[in-house]
This record gives sequence, C-alpha cells and structure tokens, in this order.
Amino acid sequence: MADLTPTHISWQPSVNAANHHTDRYANTELTVRRGQPFSITLYFNRPRQNGESLGFVTEIGPSPSESHRTRAAFSLSEAGGSGWSAAQGPSDSAAMNFTIASPANAVIGRYNLTLRVTAGNKIFSRYLGQFVLLFNPWCPGDDVYMSNENERQEYVLNENGIIFVGNARYIEARGWYYGQFQDLLNICLTMLDLSLYYRQDPAMDVSRRGDPKYVGRVISSMINGNDNDNGVLLGKWQGSFHSHENPSRWDGSVVILKKWRQDNYRPVQYGQCWVFAGVMCTVLRCLGIPTRLVSNFNSAHDVDRNLSIDKYYDSSGRSLNISKDSTWDYHVWNESWFIRPDLGRAYNGWQVLDATPQEQSRGIFQCGPASVLAIKEGEVNLDYDTLFVYSEVNADCNRWIVYNDGSKRRVYCDTEIIGRSISTKAVGSNGRVDITANYKYPEGSSEERQVYRKALGKILGISVTEGHTDSSGGRSSETMRNPGIAGKFKLAEPPVFGKDINLVLVLNNLSSDRKSIRVDMSASTILYTRRAVAEILKAATSVELGPKQGKHVRVKIPYTHYGKYLTTDKRIQVTALCEVMRSHGLKLLVEKTIILEDTNIIIKVPRRVVVNRAVSLEISYANPLPEPVSRCVLLVTLMNQQVKINLARLAPRERSKIYFEFTPRRAGPLQLQVDFSCDKFSHVKGFVTIAVAPA
Repeated sequence: MADLTPTHISWQPSVNAANHHTDRYANTELTVRRGQPFSITLYFNRPRQNGESLGFVTEIGPSPSESHRTRAAFSLSEAGGSGWSAAQGPSDSAAMNFTIASPANAVIGRYNLTLRVTAGNKIFSRYLGQFVLLFNPWCPGDDVYMSNENERQEYVLNENGIIFVGNARYIEARGWYYGQFQDLLNICLTMLDLSLYYRQDPAMDVSRRGDPKYVGRVISSMINGNDNDNGVLLGKWQGSFHSHENPSRWDGSVVILKKWRQDNYRPVQYGQCWVFAGVMCTVLRCLGIPTRLVSNFNSAHDVDRNLSIDKYYDSSGRSLNISKDSTWDYHVWNESWFIRPDLGRAYNGWQVLDATPQEQSRGIFQCGPASVLAIKEGEVNLDYDTLFVYSEVNADCNRWIVYNDGSKRRVYCDTEIIGRSISTKAVGSNGRVDITANYKYPEGSSEERQVYRKALGKILGISVTEGHTDSSGGRSSETMRNPGIAGKFKLAEPPVFGKDINLVLVLNNLSSDRKSIRVDMSASTILYTRRAVAEILKAATSVELGPKQGKHVRVKIPYTHYGKYLTTDKRIQVTALCEVMRSHGLKLLVEKTIILEDTNIIIKVPRRVVVNRAVSLEISYANPLPEPVSRCVLLVTLMNQQVKINLARLAPRERSKIYFEFTPRRAGPLQLQVDFSCDKFSHVKGFVTIAVAPA
C-alpha cells in the first residue's frame, strides 16, 4: 500500500482571515494571530488506515529548536509542552479537517508547517507550506491583549492617522496614511531579519520575537538608518534636500517602505520625527501590536542628562547655537500597548517607543520601550530609556546670557515650559486628546516637583531635598534676582504667510521706581527644532517706565525681510533682551515663536459618498503672496495612490480650484490628502476623512 500522502491543502483563507481579523492583509499566504486556533483541510491519496497516526511540526527561523521555542512537534489531541496543539474535526474519506492552535506567547513570523505520519515503526514527513503568525490583541493570554474593541479597531486596524504638529499655542492636524494592510507584511518581517540583533545571533533573535517589548525595541532601531546600512530612513533637519525628498513631502508610510524595498533596503532620504513615528506605527500595527502616535510640545532633548535644558543668547538677545541641549516645538513618538513582566504589573499598558535617532541606547540608535507610568513617577532607572523620555516631558529650562569676555549669567529658569499639550488622536474620530496627565503631575503642583527631585536624586545617586541646587549650578527661579519688570510679545493680528507680521512688546514696571530699559530685539527664521536659519531683524531701542507703568513697543517684520528665508516649517523666533539700566546687569529675556498660517487648502466633499460610485471633489488652493507664483503642482493622495496635477501660474493673492474625480472601492473611512507646491513655497497640506457608505 502506498504511503499516506497529502495531495492538496486548503488553508481555508476566508474563514481563518475573518476569525483572526486578518482579512484586509494584501498578502496571499495564510496570516493568523497567536493564541487562537486556525483550520486547514488536507486531501490525501487514500483513506487513513488504523494504526496510522498524524502529527504536525512547526518551525521558524534559520536554526529551529525546541529549546529556543522555534520548533514544536505535536500529535493530534495531545497538548505538548510547547503549547502547540492539533485536533481533527469532522472529516470524510477524501478530506480531513484539522484545527491547529498556537500558544499565546509564540514567536511571531513566518512558519513552515510539516505533516508527520507514523505507521508502526515507520515515520515520514511531508512539507505542507508556510503561514504567518502575528501578535493577537484579541487574545487575553497575549502580552498585547487590549480589552476594548473600539481601541483595537483604532490602534490595530485603522489605516488612517492624524499627526499633531505646530507648537503648544497653535496645534495643527496633519493626515497620515499608515496602510499597514497594503502588501507590507513581507517588508515588515524582512525588517526584523535585517536588524543588528539578527546579524549578531540569528537563532537567539528569532527566539525572542514572541516578546513585544523586544520586537518594539528592534523596530525602533530599524526605522532609522543611523547605525544600520539597512535602516528605513535617514534623518535630516537642516540644509538642502536637493535630489532627495523633503521630509514634509511624505503623506504616509506605504510609499516609504516600498521605496526602501525597491532600493534594496537602503535608507530612504529623508525623514524627520513625525515621519519616523508614522512609519514605525505602520510596522507595529502590521505585526499586531496596538500602537498610536503621540506629539509632545516644547519637547526637550537633554544631551548631558541632568534634567536641565540650557539655552544661550548673546548680549543683544540673539540665540546662540552653542548648547548640545535643545527644545523642539514638537516631537512625535509612538506608544505601544503591552504588559511589562520585567518591571511589574503596575507598569503594564502604554509604552514609549521612539525611532527618531537622537541618542544611542546601549550602543544603538533606539529608544524604549519606556513605561508611561514609570515616566510619570520619575522611575528613571527602569528599562528602557525612561530617563531620556522623562527629560523630554519634564526637564527644567535655563536661559543664559553669554558676554563678550566669555562669561555667562543665568537670567531665567522655567520649571513648567517643557512637555505641554501632549496629544494623540481620539479613538474613532479625528479629534485631539490631551494625555499630558499620563506623563506627569500638574505643573506647579507639589507632586510634580517631588517627582522631579526623585528623578534628579536617582541620577545623582543622592536624596534631593526641596531648594536643592540643580545640576546647572543655579537655584530655582524663586530665588533668582527679579529684574522688577515683566514683558511679553503679543501679535497685533494673526500672522499670515505672505503678509507683514505686526506684533507688540508689552513691558510693565512692577515696582514703584522709575526704570530706564534698553531693549535689544532680534528675529530669525527657525526650524521646528528651534535651530536658527537666518537672522531677519535686529533693532535696539530705549523705553522709560514710570512707577507701575506699562508701555507698548511696536515691532514690524515685513514679508520682504522673511519671505526667502523661511523653510517649510514657516517659523520665526523673536527675542527681546531687556536690560534695566543702573541695576548691576538685571535683565529680562522675552521670547516668542511665531508660526505663519498658510492660506487653507479647502476640500469640499459631497454630502453622500457611496462605494463603487464615482464621486467628484472640489479642491481649492491659493497663492497668499504679494507676487505671482509659477510651477504650481498639486499632489492628491488616496490610500497609497498618488496623482500629480500640474497647474497654471497664480497671480498675487489669487485662489483657484480644480475638480477631482475618483471611485471608492471599499466602504468605511477614507483619507484624502492634498499637497500644494510652487516655485516660492512648498508642501502646503490639507486633508479630509471621507465616510464611504456601503452600496
């Protein structure tokens, strides 16, 4: 009699994909989630005889072994020590149905499945094929289990995202298409195999891929190409982007990841923080880890790790780029949801992962996972990189004047400015949710200062008491010499790109004595990282203030001064260094960052949009400048499909419009993004989320 041999296998793709929430993946091989059974049907060359027993073998990685949990052999209805099991369902002589179940902590990735037939003392194997196993947020035993279905829909299955940018006083929403189901699964799995961890020890690396904190850390190292020739993106924050892509050009992850594969896994040029975060969110959601984007406004980069951000100015108030520390208007990172058995149950939940290459962690540009609760409680010694993230949201900010002889004096300490309006997209809508309270106690509260002292004590290895001299060498702002005046910049009108900027420096004498004030003012175009690009204004004046008197100093920055020096960030920083004369050098530093408002792209959508029916949108765009613009281009992106539309030149202040027609192929939310560029400015963005109704 011929050996019992399978002639055909049905992976039952429709049933398995629906049960495992994997029906939207574009790849054709079976894709299922761990900790949950899946079904297959085997067709044989003849009926199975008594005395013939069946079993299965699953293997993953280059050197599968049972000790590494990368190989499992299991017979029907026998629960082996591996946690894998198989059972036979209702069958007939021609076909046999099997249910295979993986453990909830199984290694994720691409498995080989083999049938093992035992007949008497004869054992032979038949290779059946491959399947992909993913993390399972629907399985209570999985480390990434998330109990709320609406949150699973948002953080695992939603392909459309919102990134919050701007600054703490002017928060803008930008669309981003994650596209985790758009034929990216093979790319994401290849990414794991290209990591430095895999190169160092392939078998050990694969064996650890059942742990989401390990996978998240590896992915954070792979999204940037700073210390890996095969990283996805290179970062660039200044200079020309000539012959490569300006980071502002990107609207989603799919085109970046596919370009990375197309270029034989060489880093794509270029990315900045929101691009790194957007791509990492795509990869982690694709692998099944619930993930979201988080924007931190006034985000600190504390290079010397002393919980103090030091900024320096010359004696006329111009910002000096001499400190390694920096404060970015905003920084975007990821949070992923999983448990932390290494830290204890209290630290389960959201974990920070950051792929932007800022500092090396254990010799590699990677960051996290850092427990959000550990950050809030100042537990800066806990794994991984909790100190770095704590500084991003809660460092103190010190400002110094550097004199011509090289001496410096601290003029200001702000304990509350860092880590404002920490934001993420709402579940089920495009709204913004403020999650600052997840990261720290209210600014100015005794709990917040107590946690700060606790964190500083862990760094210094001592107990830090109230009033302790900080590591910058000065005391807190309450004990610094008060110049007796107050000042702030106020905009006289909204600052619009293409128009003159009018603002007012409001100075108030807080004392009963007359004061003579020398005011040195400067303005520079800056990047969102607050690094100066070009100085566009320098002026000095004197102001006489009577007792308790206030005065306004008007400041005008014409478009002709700033227009050609703006970057796509469209930011200007204005500073005023106010010195009280005859006061032994008492000074007040006043600073304001201005974001110039773009003339809006307006997208008008019909009241009802139905799947498989053509729809026409009206897209209007404008030239906000007092001069004509040419080489106008509109990029319209739907999912990962992009259409480039060349437009006629626009006269000064002219608005125009086009009609864009498309046919949606799937019901549900659909994000459409618009990007407008010309010879005088680039990458003005607009987006809309369209609710596509079923037919």
